[in-house]
Amino acid sequence: MNTGQYIILLSIKSSGVLVCFLTAKFSDSSRRRYIAAEIDKFGKGNISTQAFTFLELGLATQNFDCECLLGSGGFGKVYKGHIRSKNMDVAVKQLDRNGFQGTKEFLVEVLLLSLLRHPNLVNLVGYCSDGDQRILVYEFMPNDSLEGHLLDLGPNQKPLDWHTRMKIAAGAARGLAYLHETAQPPVIYRDFKSSNILLDENFDPKLSDFGLAKLGPTGDSTHVSTRVMGTYGYCAPDYACTGKLTVKSDVYSFGVVLLEIVTGRRVIDSSRPSEEKNLVKWARPLILDKKSHLIADPLLQGNYPMKALHKALTVAAMCLQEDSRTRPLISEVVNALEFILKIKKHDDDHKEENAEDTSKSPPALQTIRSHVDRIASDKSNSDRERY
Repeated sequence: MNTGQYIILLSIKSSGVLVCFLTAKFSDSSRRRYIAAEIDKFGKGNISTQAFTFLELGLATQNFDCECLLGSGGFGKVYKGHIRSKNMDVAVKQLDRNGFQGTKEFLVEVLLLSLLRHPNLVNLVGYCSDGDQRILVYEFMPNDSLEGHLLDLGPNQKPLDWHTRMKIAAGAARGLAYLHETAQPPVIYRDFKSSNILLDENFDPKLSDFGLAKLGPTGDSTHVSTRVMGTYGYCAPDYACTGKLTVKSDVYSFGVVLLEIVTGRRVIDSSRPSEEKNLVKWARPLILDKKSHLIADPLLQGNYPMKALHKALTVAAMCLQEDSRTRPLISEVVNALEFILKIKKHDDDHKEENAEDTSKSPPALQTIRSHVDRIASDKSNSDRERY
């Protein structure tokens, strides 16, 4: 008999919900009853998530027909479905039964997405745990993922304009800020990447896929020690080396995605020359040397305020600091991006970037900018000493 054992503690300020799972054991044969009972017991009055049967979801997806397939990956497959009883289009995520996500992780994801409510988090409609099935049912996002609009652009797709890109970045940052600073203890997303940012009909972003999410440190603890998980290229170097997870690990991943948004490049691209294969390593020196124009996505065709471009790259550079202590809080990133969103093309006088007037920048952006200027100065002094 296979058994599992775990403890979860989650408090959400906004709803006053306290969910506490004491040590629990279960067998495969009682999995479905156990999951339903635990969700009902600890989420009663606060969770509207519906338990679907496998038959209901089969009807919704035409028996999981390949024509309804939206995408697939290591996690499993996602199908478009329609729930007749709700007259609602949904995305049905059928997790790989041989994958790493077990009953514990599945239950955590159901509860997190049920209890955490924010405009920039995807809405969980329901779940299915019939037999060995683990299925999540989300609201349908008609514009798919950010990755598809940046890195997998079809021949008839228009590239995202500058304002839409910054709107997506700011919205995604707000979602992270809710996880980091509203949930207590904080929730560390641990897998922030462009494919996990879904877009609605207005291109407003919502974070999805909380399978790797981890509750953050409490009390005097500064980090959570855990097995390193995530996606190569997006993972913070300090977390990858030590297994010490903090909210600043997510901030690093956000910096990577912000670079993708600005450049239109993949974080790891083996098709490019060796010096350009790794996006962060390629972009970092160009940012410090203030060569912003060499970094911007060519598909933008120069249609962006140069001042806004430079400031966005400044934010990315601070998020990507190798020392996690020097990375900004995600709330500071939100403030900076909201300021950047207000910069219009006609505000750009095309002066030298190093002559920019930062007096009107918000404190968060001024702090980030001063850090980058210091780093650039240290680099310059180091170069002079070398020669």
